[in-house]
Amino acid sequence: MKIAVEGCMHGDLDKVYDTIKYIENTRNIKIDLLLCYAVRNGKDMDSLNVAPKYREMKSFWIYYLGLEVAPIPTIFIGGNNEASNYLWELYYGGWAAPNIYFLGYAVVVKFGNIRINGLSGIYNAPNYCLGHHERPPYNDNTIRSVYHVREYDVHKLMHLEKLIDIFLSHDWPLSITDYGNWQQLIQQGTLGSKPAAQLLKKLRPSYWFSAHLHCKFTALVEHEEGGRVTKFLALDKCLPGRKFFQVQYDEEWLAITRKLNCVFPLTFRRGDVGCWRTKLDMQDCRQWVKSRMEDRGAKPCEFSQTAPPHKPFDSYFFCISINGSPRNPQIVSFLELLDLPYVLDNASDSRDTPSSLPQKDDYSEDIPNEDEDDLEDDAERNNENRSS
Repeated sequence: MKIAVEGCMHGDLDKVYDTIKYIENTRNIKIDLLLCYAVRNGKDMDSLNVAPKYREMKSFWIYYLGLEVAPIPTIFIGGNNEASNYLWELYYGGWAAPNIYFLGYAVVVKFGNIRINGLSGIYNAPNYCLGHHERPPYNDNTIRSVYHVREYDVHKLMHLEKLIDIFLSHDWPLSITDYGNWQQLIQQGTLGSKPAAQLLKKLRPSYWFSAHLHCKFTALVEHEEGGRVTKFLALDKCLPGRKFFQVQYDEEWLAITRKLNCVFPLTFRRGDVGCWRTKLDMQDCRQWVKSRMEDRGAKPCEFSQTAPPHKPFDSYFFCISINGSPRNPQIVSFLELLDLPYVLDNASDSRDTPSSLPQKDDYSEDIPNEDEDDLEDDAERNNENRSS
């Protein structure tokens, strides 16, 4: 199987697919899968943490509407420049558009015989232990915190025991630069995500791909136990008749999700940390899931639109306003498969950041890339000052 990997796309799907087509033609090969790092209409812009002058529709809406279909199966994770309202709607993973699958906030799927694991978002120490309290419409604080990695999702992944072939994260694991030529990087010092480093040490995947810093970097991590090796690759963002495989649910991951969904933290409160960190007795749950999948199958529900797609003649200011997130039929079907309640639209305790929490300007993150708009990196090259 031949897999293409792309860094930060920033909505430029057409450019990526054109590049893949060029590679296929010039090298006489066929790409089976694209892994990459999405707005549907103008209203989604309200959930996009990007300075207004950089907000563009790009080309995702064309695929969402169905005017174009992704030429190869595409799997992506979230970073810090997506429409967070739509990604929350697909928290457990699902089709963001026909043939384009969002890997959820922290999910494992199978593609053919390959297990692919993803962790969406970026690490932010002050928000790491909070629950998923953010709900659209977002305010100035929650539009940033909504894509911060949470402890609950990381500990779900820490319960995985079976081999992971490919791991996708937006920011890099902490200290990954120790395993490569760090001198080639412009930025030095403390860099990376602590939770990603913990997952790298625990899961020891064969491959780990990241993005976020907009530069290419390779590393080879040799793990002490078992002699396994992880090949790490960080990628830059995009610049100006074969065998069929399909995305399938992963049995072990479904069992973990079912087991821990009862302690899913949906407010500012941290949740039952002790439950996450203790070794779970998964045998009965795995058997239940296995039996359920034998009856229903492992294929996710088909894509369905849940918001009006963008039309080129639409004015952003006159888009239909929809508060909250609609119940996506894919997620409803997923939860019915696991016999779980739908809780993604449960109201949070508060929409405002409590005074006990540090505000966005009151601290420095453990990584040098705070939540500045990534798109402003381009402007910096043109000698514009990036806001801090």
